[in-house]
Amino acid sequence: MSKKKVVVSLGHEALGYTTTQQQNAVKITARALADLIEEDYQLTITHSNGPQVSMIHKAMSELRRVSSDYTPAPMCVCSAMSQGYVGFDLQNSLRSELLGRGISKPVSTILTQVTVDPYDEAFYEPTKVIGRYMSREEAEAELKKGNYVKEYPGKGYRRIVAAPTPIDIVEIETIRTLVNADQVVIACGGGGIPVIEQHHGLKGASAVIEKDAIAGKLAAELASDELIILTGVDHVCRDFGKATEERIPRMTIAQAQETMAEGQFEAGTMLPKIEAAIFYLSRVPSGKVLITSMKAVKDAIRGRAGTVICCS
Repeated sequence: MSKKKVVVSLGHEALGYTTTQQQNAVKITARALADLIEEDYQLTITHSNGPQVSMIHKAMSELRRVSSDYTPAPMCVCSAMSQGYVGFDLQNSLRSELLGRGISKPVSTILTQVTVDPYDEAFYEPTKVIGRYMSREEAEAELKKGNYVKEYPGKGYRRIVAAPTPIDIVEIETIRTLVNADQVVIACGGGGIPVIEQHHGLKGASAVIEKDAIAGKLAAELASDELIILTGVDHVCRDFGKATEERIPRMTIAQAQETMAEGQFEAGTMLPKIEAAIFYLSRVPSGKVLITSMKAVKDAIRGRAGTVICCS
């Protein structure tokens, strides 16, 4: 059996929301990923980091608040920390699971930077909430720095950052080399560390990158046979959450675009996944996208669950 080269995108459910939850969740996630490897899938893994990067940002901001000796950690540094923190738990759990099944295969995490356009419209209309609740005085201080905040009546203020479109994956050749060596690679965690090119250098950007967007780009760059997006539902639905909810087992790109234009997919949940699928398939027409949950993925790869999207 020839191996299928696959990019797997993990959502929040695969990692949990706290350090303890993550340690427990990655053990379950590792079993699902090992099942795919046993089915002769060659995996490149990317993952979300919303709760993790938010936790790190809160901790670093609080440290700065109680001790003036420390400077606030930029968003790019928080993103880098989250990649290492999640990657550490994930790669060790997967390695242990594989060894327990008699499979000796290297698993590594690549600290991955992704370039963004400093003039991306997203920088003028930030949408991603990050960090702890702040007082009015703290929020005003953030505004003076040029940052954006959003008020939550009765709770306080929280910082919001941009989610620009990814341009280039800086470490793509490193990732590709390891993939071609049949190693399991964890890369572009949390969408990647957003950076801006300045002459010959890279400067961290105060932003986050949508992890589904980078999953589609990573799969396209690697010319993967398949993109598997693991999320909180077993399949994509029309009229999700309504009495008229209807499962969609299969879509072409054209059907996905038509259903998207009808407003069927919610921004911030299913919409980015459909957009990622369309991006990948437009560049790898022979590819396939599977959207399902982690618990259903074993059935989904056999056609018994999930939603498949193809060019035609």
